[in-house]
Amino acid sequence: MGVPEERIDPDLLRIPVGPGAIHVERYGRGGIQVVLLHGFGTSSFLWRGVGPEIAATRNTALAIDLLGYGESDRPLDTEFGIAAQAEYVDRALTALRVVRAAVVGVDLGGAVALRLAATRPERVSHLVLVNSLSADTTPADDVRALARNTARHVLRVARGVLGAAALLTPLLERSVANSAHMPPRLIARYLAPYVGHEGVSHLLALARAVSADDWSGVELADVRAATLVIRGERDEWLDDSVAERLSLMIPDSRLLRMPDVGRLVPEEAPDQLAGVTLDFVTGVTPPTA
Repeated sequence: MGVPEERIDPDLLRIPVGPGAIHVERYGRGGIQVVLLHGFGTSSFLWRGVGPEIAATRNTALAIDLLGYGESDRPLDTEFGIAAQAEYVDRALTALRVVRAAVVGVDLGGAVALRLAATRPERVSHLVLVNSLSADTTPADDVRALARNTARHVLRVARGVLGAAALLTPLLERSVANSAHMPPRLIARYLAPYVGHEGVSHLLALARAVSADDWSGVELADVRAATLVIRGERDEWLDDSVAERLSLMIPDSRLLRMPDVGRLVPEEAPDQLAGVTLDFVTGVTPPTA
């Protein structure tokens, strides 16, 4: 019988970023710093299968809860949009003494990573965009669907009768290609930050914060980081052409298509995603398709 692999648990950090503190899970120490950014409706928990794989190669993974998400603070009267989140990530890296990092983002996290790379090019060595939003697809269809569902049940939402489960569950279920990768217990874990009436209100505030206005001043031609654009071929929330356009407009970029996975690639193919990311940031060119 083989010796079981040693489990790598993260260091749990609280990093002040101005209006509040964000939750960071750090896997490993030393080597290349890889920042992992989740998307709408998820959290750093999304990276629990990817972070240890990066740490096992003697590199460091920093899985961040964007401000307002997961276990990060949710201060009142605070900006939670793409531009603000990029600024908070930049401040967090300063506090963590990370001068330059590879940044991986899924969905909304991809938009945050892309803005950071365009406006703070000295910060980002490599960029991995997994089913990332673009200027013309913000907000994506998932956030639009949540808004429609909220409008349909506006009175029940206002009275606190309709819980976050009714709003967020359909989005999570349709974010994977295989329903077995999003069982009820996993949905419950992602819903945990939005329990109660205040949780529902906060979820809706986060949705309203996703705006195309935050792309103002962002030029994809300004991105200097080597970029890998990953398209989960069964992502229902973004048109297939988005990844193609991003890969064409970002100067040093390549496109990798992953079949049989939806938006949440870290849930459905964590080992594969960790592998192609490590190959990319360490100089081993991944396959393109």
